[in-house]
Amino acid sequence: MQIKFYILLAVGLLFLSCNEESKVEKEIATIEADFTVERFDKAFFEAKPEDLSTLKEAYPFFFSKRVPDSIVIHRMKDTLQHELLTEVQNTFPDFKNTKQELEGLFQHLKYYDKTFTVPRVITLTNDVAYRDKTIVNDSLVLIALDNYLGADHKFYQNIPVFIAANMRKSQIVVDVTDNYAKKYSFQTDRKTLLDEMIYFGKLLYFKDVMIPFKTDAEKIGYTEAQIKWAEANESQIWSYFIEKELLYDTDPKLPNRFIADAPFSKFYLELDNDSPGRLGQYIGWQIVKAYADTTGEDIITIMQTEPQIIFNKAKFKPKK
Repeated sequence: MQIKFYILLAVGLLFLSCNEESKVEKEIATIEADFTVERFDKAFFEAKPEDLSTLKEAYPFFFSKRVPDSIVIHRMKDTLQHELLTEVQNTFPDFKNTKQELEGLFQHLKYYDKTFTVPRVITLTNDVAYRDKTIVNDSLVLIALDNYLGADHKFYQNIPVFIAANMRKSQIVVDVTDNYAKKYSFQTDRKTLLDEMIYFGKLLYFKDVMIPFKTDAEKIGYTEAQIKWAEANESQIWSYFIEKELLYDTDPKLPNRFIADAPFSKFYLELDNDSPGRLGQYIGWQIVKAYADTTGEDIITIMQTEPQIIFNKAKFKPKK
């Protein structure tokens, strides 16, 4: 009877939690977050040399005073630029679905941060500089669409496959959210593997809260098979970190093995080839989730909390 009572209690608490989350999401859906997506990429694609002054007036931050107009006009006429812009227009004839996702993000940001104001959103191209796919500040969100043409696109043939895998339009709002997460996050040190794990765990948990309409696989940039592998092997991964005493290790090689973008994580075991990269980030994510569930703290506070406090209070236990 006692076991049955605890089961019923757990189910009841889960139901109440889900019901509360549903109420919050309904409230968030009523928040106004109006904005227009400005297609600078399209405007530049369609512009003629005589339109340059108009473009410079509308988007002065894209034109350096050190660069003469002749160079910009040459870029307008350049065949490679024309091909790049054509591919972008073909992939993004409109921006409706992504705009809806960005609106959802902004609604959540306004709910959790009362000081947040909806930024100006501008799309552009940046010669496939994939390390700068999106840029965010207090008033602007810049999205370089030539980095989201699809994993198998011909422009990405010289880019590592594990990086190109996330160069698709479904990842745009994920990348924008990641930029915002970094703005809200703070911690004094990032010296140990645990520091790094929880830093990236915070960024991923921020996505849980701000873009709940995206899947866990999309939030971390895994395939569905990779996220299932991480879930199935969570206990084994955690045991490895504990047995090897890696959590407080400051070896600079550890982030490259378990945190940085890579085709697989480096345990130096047979399971390496089956594993996705960034499993340290994945475990950090589970620790931060456990902390949030245990303490009930709001997302803004969590993003400012030191990693050791998060770890101590999370009482993290991996899935069996």
